[in-house]
Amino acid sequence: MSETHNFVVLGGSAAGLGIAHSFLKHIEPELKKLGKTYHTYIVDSSSHFFWNTGSPRSIVSATLLPADNLFAPIADGFSSYDSSSYTVIHGTAETWDVEGRTVTIKLADSQDTQTLPYYALVLATGTRSPSPATSLQGNYTITKAAIADLNEKLASAVSVIVSGGGPTGVETAGEVGYFHNGSAGWFSSSPSNPKAKVTLITSADKLLPVLGKSCALTAEAYLNKVGVDVIYNVSVVSSVADADGKTTVNLSNGEQWTADVYIPAGGTKPNSEYVPADLKNDRGYVKTDGTTLRADAAGSRVYVIGDVGDYSRGGFHNLYGAMPVLATNIKRDLLAAAASDEPGAKPKGPDRLFTPNNSETQAVPIGPRGVGAVNGWGLPSFLIWLLKGRNYMIGNIPLTVNGNMVMRDNTIWVPK
Repeated sequence: MSETHNFVVLGGSAAGLGIAHSFLKHIEPELKKLGKTYHTYIVDSSSHFFWNTGSPRSIVSATLLPADNLFAPIADGFSSYDSSSYTVIHGTAETWDVEGRTVTIKLADSQDTQTLPYYALVLATGTRSPSPATSLQGNYTITKAAIADLNEKLASAVSVIVSGGGPTGVETAGEVGYFHNGSAGWFSSSPSNPKAKVTLITSADKLLPVLGKSCALTAEAYLNKVGVDVIYNVSVVSSVADADGKTTVNLSNGEQWTADVYIPAGGTKPNSEYVPADLKNDRGYVKTDGTTLRADAAGSRVYVIGDVGDYSRGGFHNLYGAMPVLATNIKRDLLAAAASDEPGAKPKGPDRLFTPNNSETQAVPIGPRGVGAVNGWGLPSFLIWLLKGRNYMIGNIPLTVNGNMVMRDNTIWVPK
């Protein structure tokens, strides 16, 4: 019987799940034909996948979008494969021995650790935002509780501060404003009788950095229509929970504001604490060859996908563009090693290369409206609502978790 090689994927977000499913569907069968045996490990700190795209609406009201609709068990998504070919581990990567080619996992259900040797390693641990309501910060139960807490507080809130001028902040402020204040009519710029004072604070001089100035100005106008005021060039330095349940925020201009609810929705940090310092840039993102998506400094057959890599600009369009590139290069590397006595054998011919889409591409619902563009072409408000704002695309959850998003072989590629 041949030696079993471990294919380890750290991270159970869309990036990690996409590569894990691509490997089990399209790469492992080719390796089996060469007599090679692989076992796939999927490691994540949460037992459930979280569709954080839907969090802006879910945190406003459990009626509008129940939090339960945003989660799906990761293990269930792999039930169609031979159970002997994969293992889903509920745990967190604590340390990475680059020389020894092992990762140590702290298991969630106990205080024990498990050391996994790897033949190939994929880093897909992503990023986290300041609030557990908008990103996983451990098991999904933490996020679910944070959403429930905001549901309760927002139900009676008359003052709300949201910080962050990116899509999460704008969408969240829009959902809060629309929930409390409704929307102004065609000939009014703001609601005539708002029930809550909602303020969006951004350190930038415009909203939505990916989109152009025209979209940003329209976004502000749409926010105003649901009773949201936008404050520019000011950041939240710190926040303190008051004894009466309110929150006081300290601003960069020296002012202090108090609100019934404060939602931090700007700024992300990479989940890369387990990565040795010399393999990260000064912001903590993993150094990645932005074309092949290999982490060459970490040795052979180590790869990066998604927002934890320093190559990533974020956005679904870039993730879905990177996934087939990485899957193809993994396949090339492993087939080359399988056909040679040298584990570090290089594949013949050119690698498949990733080209980021740096165009103005983003969709941002704002209450009943929205702004966005694709490749620099502006999209009408009703189309933003139809594509995303209607239900925040929760139909993609089963496609992502079950691997149907990569059902077609994404490693088929002909070099130009």
